[in-house]
Amino acid sequence: MTASRQLTWTGDETKESAAIDQEATAVSGAAPDGRERRAGRQKRADGTAAPAELRADCIADSAGGLTFDLTAPQDTAPAWSAALVLRRRGGDGADDEVRLPLGPNGAGRLRAVLPSTVALAEGRWNAYADLGDGSALRRLQPGVNDLRSLVDRRPLAGIGRLGVRIPYATKLGNLALRSWLRGPHAEAGDILVTPDGMTVSGRLYGAAPAAGALAEARARRAAGSPETAPAPVTVPLTVDGAEFCFTLPYEELAARWAHGTEPWDLWLRPAEGARPVRIARLLDDVADKKQVFSYPALPVASAAAQLRIGPYYTLDNDLAVRVAGPDAG
Repeated sequence: MTASRQLTWTGDETKESAAIDQEATAVSGAAPDGRERRAGRQKRADGTAAPAELRADCIADSAGGLTFDLTAPQDTAPAWSAALVLRRRGGDGADDEVRLPLGPNGAGRLRAVLPSTVALAEGRWNAYADLGDGSALRRLQPGVNDLRSLVDRRPLAGIGRLGVRIPYATKLGNLALRSWLRGPHAEAGDILVTPDGMTVSGRLYGAAPAAGALAEARARRAAGSPETAPAPVTVPLTVDGAEFCFTLPYEELAARWAHGTEPWDLWLRPAEGARPVRIARLLDDVADKKQVFSYPALPVASAAAQLRIGPYYTLDNDLAVRVAGPDAG
């Protein structure tokens, strides 16, 4: 999938969720000094050959499931207990590890399947292989990903909870999954940026827009200092079935600016009194939108200063707006 690149924001980055792609420096299958093994067969301290890397090809289906195909190590006969193991980064609960049976799939190949019906909590999941031979878990390397079915994915309109899993290569070159589990979900589509504001179109899953539906921009500093937080900016929705559209004026955000760089998170409230839904872009094959989708930050005058305002995707692929003062980097 490709995305048009516009004026890239270069201002002060704002802390968001714990979705930053950080891996532990020492994991099962790491070298004695804590560094990840690189390609090829290396030697251990005792002179014996280290296990060859295991690579997994991933195939996604339109329902949200994933198939993992591994090339079996030579002279290896995986036991009945062999499994592909997914571990949620930073988690230590019973639900933070998922084991998928890993069985033969033709000559020299092993296969594991993650069905769409198996729920993965939101976060980043590291992928390992347990060959059932008593050895330590083997960190998987990314092979070839076939994610064509994820491009412009359109789940069933009546789905109550939406699961999204996208495989990707970490900064250390390992295989991981980015997972989202949401219901209802407001999927952001086209975003039109003008000097006066931004217009967002999208589609709502798991709920139907009704009377009183609106979009909300909430200052993120409200979470830390609710007593001094600015009031949310609300705008009405234009609705056509499950499709929605709204225009957020920048003037409203500029009037509430206090100092520095301030992010505003975008939410959709399907009806008056309904629980708000975070607006995000999840239904494609891009695991980290922040590095791919870039929108212009335009100058906006306020009573206090000349500001720059523009939309962006957070580390969780949620849609937000950044308001920056003249001293922002």
